[in-house]
Amino acid sequence: MNDLDVLKVFCAGDGRHGNLLGVVRDGRACPDDASRQALAAELGYSETVFVDDPERGVVDIRTPGTRMSFAGHPLVGVAWLLDIEELQPPAGSVWARDDGEFTWITARPEWVEGKRTEQYASPAEVDALPAPPPGEGWLYAWAWEDESAGRVRARGFPRRADGVITEDEATGSAAILLTAQLNRALNITQGAGSQILTAPGPDGTVEIGGRVRFAPGGIGGSGGGFGSGDA
Repeated sequence: MNDLDVLKVFCAGDGRHGNLLGVVRDGRACPDDASRQALAAELGYSETVFVDDPERGVVDIRTPGTRMSFAGHPLVGVAWLLDIEELQPPAGSVWARDDGEFTWITARPEWVEGKRTEQYASPAEVDALPAPPPGEGWLYAWAWEDESAGRVRARGFPRRADGVITEDEATGSAAILLTAQLNRALNITQGAGSQILTAPGPDGTVEIGGRVRFAPGGIGGSGGGFGSGDA
């Protein structure tokens, strides 16, 4: 598909890591629900975004199995790609900005559905968790690396019934939820080395930012490893 871009969102400082994202710049290439869901399943990324109006920022977000009203890493990625100040996912208006290194969006934590955070005693305990840990439901496991500096080590586990997706490389929505719960700015290292920055706003919103790069190699499913959960 000529109008498909593949991005890495929440890259580390050296450009490595990040969660893969498919962006179909012209949503008319997949005009109906069935074709969009089929393409999202074929690509196998945690999310694929279909841009329905690039000037107004109207977007449709799909996982391989369903449509989402909000997700963090897809909106950071498409904000960087389209270079616009406002996005319109189904959940509501999302403001965006770029500071030259990081692309930021502002969202509401109540838009995050179906995820649970759990604190562990140390980063070593988080690193030692199997993928996925026993249990049910979307788990965001985290521990302080440096509490005074707001540095967090995290891993994200969708734990869906199909068992295809084991771990998410970088989960913007879960980072938003954790930031709201702790009510402080965070510098999160997730997965193999992705970086997510956050800051709570005075009106109950959370701003979340990260580096975005084009992914080398283009099209292809990421399978069941990192980069395959709900972001």
